[in-house]
Parts: sequence; structure tokens; C-alpha cells
Amino acid sequence: QVQLVESGGGLVQAGDSLRLSCAASGRTFSRYDVGWFRQAPGKERELVAAISRSGGSSTYADSVKGRFTIARDNAANTVYLQMNSLKPEDTAVYYCAAKMNPFNIASMTYDVWGQGTQVTISS
Repeated sequence: QVQLVESGGGLVQAGDSLRLSCAASGRTFSRYDVGWFRQAPGKERELVAAISRSGGSSTYADSVKGRFTIARDNAANTVYLQMNSLKPEDTAVYYCAAKMNPFNIASMTYDVWGQGTQVTISS
């Protein structure tokens, strides 16, 4: 089973960009679909973006379409989330998660989780 470590969070102003990274341990990372989730205070955790194990398929929440881009480098065991035109409502703890099961990448069936990284957008 892989272990996941997120990095790249921080405090930025509205309109700025951030790139989050999710680094995985282990040699089987290419067998995992990977998703980025976020959870704001008082709100449920939501799927932001996900990418299939091959990188050939991806999906985005409507709220981030056109602003966020998910990508992966299986040789580097890393998945990235490029976040542009950030808004205060993007403020949350962002989690990277992975799954080997065959369910759709947009499903909430991810079972390996990182510890999260805080993203704060000031207005």
C-alpha cells in the first residue's frame, strides 16, 4: 500500500496561484487512481479533482473547472494540482487520496489518505 504526503499549501491572495504536490511511496503508484479532496470548516469533504492511474482520464468539480488542473508523473510517483485564479471560497484543507479499486474516479471510494495541507486565500 502506498503512503501519501501533500505539500505546497500556504496563504495567498485572491487571484494568485498555487501548486499542490502529492508524493507517494512504493513501487505500485501507477496502479492507483488519485484524487484531490478539500474540506472547509463546517463543511463536508468534497472531491476537487481526480485522475486515473494511467493519467488518461480526469474529472473536476464544477466549482474549479477551468481554474484547476490535475496531472501525474508516475515515474516520479507524484500527482499535482495546479490551482489558478484562486478565490477565498477555495480556502480549505486539501487532501490527496488514492484507490486501487475499479470504481469511477469520481466515486468516494478512496481508501488511502494523506495528512492534508492547508490552503488559505485572502480577499
